[in-house]
Amino acid sequence: MLRISTRIGVPKEVKILEHRVGILPAGVRELTNDGHAVFVESNAGVGVGVSDDDYRTAGALVLGTAKEVFETAQLIVKVKEPQQEEYKMLRSDHVLFTYLHLAADPELAQALVQIGITAIAYETVTADDGSLPLLVPMSEVAGRLSVQAGANALLKVNGGRGVLLGGVPGVPPAKVLVVGGGVAGSHAIEMAVGLGADVTVVDRSVPQLKRIDALYGGRVRTVFSTKHAIDSLITETDLVIGAVLVTGAATPKLITEEHVKRMQHGAVVVDISIDQGGCFETSRPTTHSEPTYVVDGVVHYCVTNMPGAVPRTSTFALTNVTLPFVKQLANLGWREALGRDPHLAQGLNVHDGCINHKAIACELKCQYRAAADVVAFPSVSVARQASSA
Repeated sequence: MLRISTRIGVPKEVKILEHRVGILPAGVRELTNDGHAVFVESNAGVGVGVSDDDYRTAGALVLGTAKEVFETAQLIVKVKEPQQEEYKMLRSDHVLFTYLHLAADPELAQALVQIGITAIAYETVTADDGSLPLLVPMSEVAGRLSVQAGANALLKVNGGRGVLLGGVPGVPPAKVLVVGGGVAGSHAIEMAVGLGADVTVVDRSVPQLKRIDALYGGRVRTVFSTKHAIDSLITETDLVIGAVLVTGAATPKLITEEHVKRMQHGAVVVDISIDQGGCFETSRPTTHSEPTYVVDGVVHYCVTNMPGAVPRTSTFALTNVTLPFVKQLANLGWREALGRDPHLAQGLNVHDGCINHKAIACELKCQYRAAADVVAFPSVSVARQASSA
């Protein structure tokens, strides 16, 4: 396999209280061994306990500012979507590999389109079974954190009902409703059950409900998701966790304003889906510095980068799955890498002024160009050669 030499940039994350980092020293070592140069912004890893010297020892060149990193690099590897202050440092010849969530952020989508950058999103890269391998680890973390955040918000001193999730002998536990039984929802269920809560999950996938029922032996109540079901459950629930995902698209609003009005005073909602717009009509993005707000007496926790609260765990979990793709992009160049791997090609969100993911283009009502028209897939090339022979 012919490898190219790529300049890879790892800037320090600038989103509020975001301490994760795109590549760890172990990844730097692998990339430099492949002949690439890795440029890391000073203190990029300090939030996960990794020093500049750790990066230098692994073979990275540590630069003093983000501007230097962006100016030097061809491939930019981040964790979170570019913030406004970073837009001016992006160029049309950059390849950006990070979480983007463009369906919920038309301003960012427009900025990337105008810049003409090639942007590949972690959250839309697929696997053979249709799963989202680069989203899974953060969904696992967010699912588990959602219960911790919800339990904390339920404390009276934080505006909650003053309910202990697991109760105590003679006092019933809190009622937890998990909306969505996918990866994040399943991990939320695991944590809530572990703390002794009374857990119900609603989902429209009967196989998912069967899997959860079998796993917990009836310990978790499983309900097919309908408006009627949510109507009947919402009034008695202490904590609602929204864990709904539609790949690439904005999340449907399954919990309405009317539902929230009918909830108990001091109840809590945690919207894991907020990165994609949220599944509560009353949701709006919050930060770790101001994580909650109250609507109709209900505490809302809608932090858009929940896993950032545990940056060390999250960074190691994320880079475990992103590094092989970073190596593909660096070793082959982005076009060849996507051409060889149609699952990685599903991550192409923006290139040369166009949106390249159909669900995102439909959501934002903007120009769409299929990834297959941008990338020469081997199967397509072979078919064309065969037809012309």
